Amino acid sequence: MTVAMFGWTIRAPGSLGAKLLLILTTVGLLGSLAITLLLASVITPSFNQLEGASVGAHVERTRAALAEYISKVETAVRDYGDWNSSYDYMGQPTTKFEQESFSTLAMSNLDVNGMAYIGNDGRIVIARWLDLGAQTDQPAMRRKLIERIGQIDFNKALGGRSSAAFYTRLGPIVAAVGVAKVRRSDGTGAPRGYVMMVRQFTSAQLSTLLQLKARLDLSNMSNAETISPGDKNMTIAVPIIGADRRAVANVSFNVPRDVSILGQRMLLLAIAGSTVLLLVLLMVLRRMIARLVLAPLHRVERHMQVVTASGALGPLDEDGRRDEIGSLGRSFNLMLQQLKDLREQLEVQSFALGRSESAVAVMHNVRNALNPISTILSRGIADEPVTDRAIIDRAVGELAREDIPAARRQKLAAFVAAAVDAEASDRAERRRQLQAGREAMHHVLEIIGTQQAQAHERPPLAPCDVTEIITQNAAIARYSSDVSIAFSFPAQPWPVMANRLILSQVIGNLFGNAAESIVARGAGSGSIRVAVSEVDEKLRIEIHDDGEGFSPEIGATLFQRGFSTRAHKSGGLGLHWCANSMNAMEGGLALESQGKGHGAVAILTLKAAPAVAARSALAA
Repeated sequence: MTVAMFGWTIRAPGSLGAKLLLILTTVGLLGSLAITLLLASVITPSFNQLEGASVGAHVERTRAALAEYISKVETAVRDYGDWNSSYDYMGQPTTKFEQESFSTLAMSNLDVNGMAYIGNDGRIVIARWLDLGAQTDQPAMRRKLIERIGQIDFNKALGGRSSAAFYTRLGPIVAAVGVAKVRRSDGTGAPRGYVMMVRQFTSAQLSTLLQLKARLDLSNMSNAETISPGDKNMTIAVPIIGADRRAVANVSFNVPRDVSILGQRMLLLAIAGSTVLLLVLLMVLRRMIARLVLAPLHRVERHMQVVTASGALGPLDEDGRRDEIGSLGRSFNLMLQQLKDLREQLEVQSFALGRSESAVAVMHNVRNALNPISTILSRGIADEPVTDRAIIDRAVGELAREDIPAARRQKLAAFVAAAVDAEASDRAERRRQLQAGREAMHHVLEIIGTQQAQAHERPPLAPCDVTEIITQNAAIARYSSDVSIAFSFPAQPWPVMANRLILSQVIGNLFGNAAESIVARGAGSGSIRVAVSEVDEKLRIEIHDDGEGFSPEIGATLFQRGFSTRAHKSGGLGLHWCANSMNAMEGGLALESQGKGHGAVAILTLKAAPAVAARSALAA
């Protein structure tokens, strides 16, 4: 018995205790799995939700920090845009204003790296980039700033407002940009251009704002937040959106997965606790089953082994239990008493039954052996003479006349010679058929003459040539039916340990069954092929036929007494007797077929004679 579980095939143990243990273990595993799935479906989503809320808080705090940082730049640039001095300067630029407004001290106080004034036509009035740490100008960054100014549509960036702020990229640098219209503080007068302030945004400033270690990721340009969970930490990337609503960089930082790890620990603790509880329950159940069920069953089993070994049908000692086990013991003792009574009756009937079955088997084998004789006699009676005696006499009379022409005489002589040859050939064929009939009759007399006196006596075994037995029975089996049957079998001798007469009857029966199967197929002809081989110091004899075959499902029932595959036959003793005879000779018989219309094969196994064993040893 096999059990499929989790994709594996597990062979069920033989003992009841092992089966119960396997069942309890399976139930425990399934229960543990069910509890695990239940706890996972409750705990894991809850902690995942908490972790998601924590991630959302980090993302919102990062966005707020970015907005706060850029709002400071916008406030500073708005003050310069509403400054009257800026308005006058854009009307008539002066060196004094530039020295005061674009001085190192002024830009340091504003905490901006770059400043520029741009006219309404996009002309750059003045631009400067300062390294706040070294307090020196950086011409290369000034050129990048001027190049970026040329790419900005200020009207679109302001969107009708007086000031705006956004993030941008200046090569490898991420910067916060503030832009404002240059106008009077009271709002009068047409705007005379724009003022721009740029503040470099670094990973250190970002870490200070977020109060955790963060960095600017210039390689990931995703416009949406990305979360990359790991085993212990989670990487969060928040996009820094530029003026065109596309990311110019990402803020990337790691946060520990404290909530998720706590949820996993709680899940593992809950699973471990439920598993331990199930194990304790299974151990208690196992001990109780072993004490209340298995121990009494083992006592019954030991008593049955004693009965089997000794043959004495003694009663089982009852323990006075009133449950199902006690009822089983009482029923067992009642069965033993009934078996004792039946044994006495069976011993009286066994001898008569054995003799009766043996006699029926002998009659069955005699009938099979007489079939070829009946066929030979029927053919001999039904066959017409090969020549007409009157015609031959008339031809001889003409040959005696002297006036017969030479040509006529030559033809008559040839006719008479052919008639004599046909008569001789027919006589030889009849002699061969009579010889086969005589061998069949000898086989019948041998069966009757050597029948054992006792039905269950084991026949004596001696070395005999199975090839010779096959040849003899094949010659007889050719006449067992009216269809043409072709035989093929090995030519070399195959010595085997068997009772020659019984083995001949078995092979004759199998040949007769094969011939009947060929006739039932209705093809008008057929073939029987015999193959002999040696396997593990035993001879394997295979008898193949191309008859009607049988369904593989009924293969095991063919040897039952009284079973037959043909409706017009009754008894079915042949195969039953053959199987018993092969067992008596320390061999075996099996029948195989691929199904109806595919023929069948009978497989006999017997011990090889010492000659075969010696030949195999020399060959090795």
